[in-house]
Amino acid sequence: MSDIQIALMNKMFGAAVEAAMPRTCVPPYLPTPPAGGKLVVVGAGKASAAMAKAVEENWDGPLEGLVVTRYDYGVACEHIEIVEAAHPVPDNAGLDAAARIMEIARGLGEDDVMLCLISGGGSALLTMPADGMTLEDKQNVNNALLKSGATISEMNCVRKHLSGIKGGRLAVAAHPARLVSLLISDVPGDDPSVIASGPTVPDDTTYSDAMDILEKHGIMPNNNVADILMAAADETPKTGDPRLAGNETELVALPKASLEAARVIAEEAGYTTLMLGDDLEGEAKEVAREHAALALKIKQSGDSSSTPCAIISGGETTVIVRGPGRGGRNSEYMLAMAQALDGTEGICAMACDTDGIDGTEDNAGALITPTTLRRAAQAGQSPESALEKNDSYGFFEQIGDLVVCGPTFTNVNDFRVILIE
Repeated sequence: MSDIQIALMNKMFGAAVEAAMPRTCVPPYLPTPPAGGKLVVVGAGKASAAMAKAVEENWDGPLEGLVVTRYDYGVACEHIEIVEAAHPVPDNAGLDAAARIMEIARGLGEDDVMLCLISGGGSALLTMPADGMTLEDKQNVNNALLKSGATISEMNCVRKHLSGIKGGRLAVAAHPARLVSLLISDVPGDDPSVIASGPTVPDDTTYSDAMDILEKHGIMPNNNVADILMAAADETPKTGDPRLAGNETELVALPKASLEAARVIAEEAGYTTLMLGDDLEGEAKEVAREHAALALKIKQSGDSSSTPCAIISGGETTVIVRGPGRGGRNSEYMLAMAQALDGTEGICAMACDTDGIDGTEDNAGALITPTTLRRAAQAGQSPESALEKNDSYGFFEQIGDLVVCGPTFTNVNDFRVILIE
């Protein structure tokens, strides 16, 4: 039965990704052409190059611009320049691209339109350290936040207040041009100010909030970072700022829609579906144990009206990194679930990042079947040891249960499904 379940989970994941593809979700939201000025396209994120391609294919007039995306996520465009840079820890390519995008924004007039294409990953890709900081300072803070278990909202609050472009600052630079932002959401709650650290929308968090987050997670900033946060000299633009008045922001793809597309596939296959939501947060292994307990409860109930069942969820879990291993939040979630299910017959599961990359490796995530732990033992793999080392990638690599699909060119966060026979 596992092969049938694996095929179904792959089909559901494919449907979730397809529902958020820029070629279909971007064109309906394109702005009206500028009356007397020009259209300039800028953007950042894992989906930004594919979004730029969708704009080019559906725009009749002249256009130009620059977007920055993750390495290997570039898509060839004719008029919009595509720059690739590092994610999740920024590099000089992202630094240079951010500076050029700010220069473009500052050169616009009131008759111009700036179309900003924003998707998940844009925060690291659109990097412009605040005055008094170096790129190395920025990289160190990013690394510490990634390992701390901080939520995406917390990470982006800190990033906004250590940046010269995030937290609405790009919008301020573009004023008085007309600004239209098209966003693909990868964050729980779909808050535009959190997606890619909200470069074109108001930010109601503060320097004090950023300091509290670092303290909460035991992160000791160096002198450069501490001085900027303590001085609080250049606060981000807040709701009601006249420089942002009249700007348009559209959410063109949402995690919920992708999970709904997966739900349709499951129900067509005869499964009852239980939707846990598209905004789940928490430490990956703890969320996995809760979901495993729910699956076991359904399995053991013996209620034929509730099975077969597909438990579907999204959101963005976190991992507190304590070991030297490899792996992202989805593969760690799967590893903890395999341990909790302990080979229970009739339960398979999959967790993948819809951008195609889980963390920094080459896999989107991983899957488990009732034979996972048995095959792992035969390969000399211990789930307990792998969890302790944060080496979920190594664990699943050894038994061939990684899900590898390559870049998808979109990003609506995590897709998770548990199938119960």
